[in-house]
Amino acid sequence: MFENLLGALRVKNPATGATRKRPVRAMADKAYSSRGNRKYLRERGIQCVIPEKDDQKANRKRKGSAGGRPVTYYKEAYKRRNVVERSFNALNQWRGMATRYGKLALTYRSAVVLHAVVIWSATLEKSPLRDTP
Repeated sequence: MFENLLGALRVKNPATGATRKRPVRAMADKAYSSRGNRKYLRERGIQCVIPEKDDQKANRKRKGSAGGRPVTYYKEAYKRRNVVERSFNALNQWRGMATRYGKLALTYRSAVVLHAVVIWSATLEKSPLRDTP
């Protein structure tokens, strides 16, 4: 699924409006730390911001010098990943989204967009920059 997701991804350049298929970096949690995912990102020249699972660390250390080098990733970028996680959690507060009542992709996407607009408009109401008479 990880490769399919990145294959369908399009990143728009705000300056030119042109789209590109390769992001600068891919951020994910430890569930996506497999060797295959890391290899796929490396082959495409995408910076991997995925920490290593504890059991993978233990296996690597157990093998000694044959276990390879420790995984490195941009820790500051990983810390900013929580914004995405909080956004997903806010969307899942809507029961219909969390249980996937809408079986069609179009219905699900419409629900995501509608709920995102509701969250965004609520945020605007609380904004200190809002013009109030």
